[in-house]
Amino acid sequence: MKIFRNTVTALVLMLFIISAAVTITLNFRPLFYFDIDYLNIEAQSGFSKEDIRKNYDALIDYNSMLNHDTLEFPTLPMSEGGRIHFEEVKQIFVAIEYIFIASGIIGLALILLLICKFKEFLFLKLASILAIAIPAVLAILISINWEAAFVIFHHIFFNNDYWLFYPDKDPVILMLPDEFFFHCAAMILILVILGSLISFMIYRIFAKKNLKRTA
Repeated sequence: MKIFRNTVTALVLMLFIISAAVTITLNFRPLFYFDIDYLNIEAQSGFSKEDIRKNYDALIDYNSMLNHDTLEFPTLPMSEGGRIHFEEVKQIFVAIEYIFIASGIIGLALILLLICKFKEFLFLKLASILAIAIPAVLAILISINWEAAFVIFHHIFFNNDYWLFYPDKDPVILMLPDEFFFHCAAMILILVILGSLISFMIYRIFAKKNLKRTA
């Protein structure tokens, strides 16, 4: 029973760490603002920095679970296929946000139960291992061939080809180079590693305190 409750709590905590990393990255607009200059998006897209930021902000606002409006770019046209794709993307983002909230609430309840009632903290070590294992595998695949990984990701999550944008119909794609998505993936991985390290450090603190008590 001890292993079971620690494993379940570790899985919930792992979901929280990963979904938190994704949610934070998706809403961290300074990353894109930095890439506008770093990736020279203004010159490559042919749009002004002001237009790039306005349209990106509209896209991020649209993807929020609190936003129920239809997507409208301030200065760009959009095809019907593009609209469908962004609707599907939002469904994924909103699902991740719900996982983030649910795993946070359930995880907090389980953590308090295990620490306060059962005086157990093994789940912290298990969560740190689980949280790092999955992204590590993905990081290896991405490092081998980012473009292939990017295509495979879209084939897994989308059952159509609306994600294949054409600049003349959906010029927003000119503002979203592949390198930006690579930076997003890197940020998610870094945040997951950080969450894993924090879990393991807290586990070590509890382990040392428990060792002193038993001694």
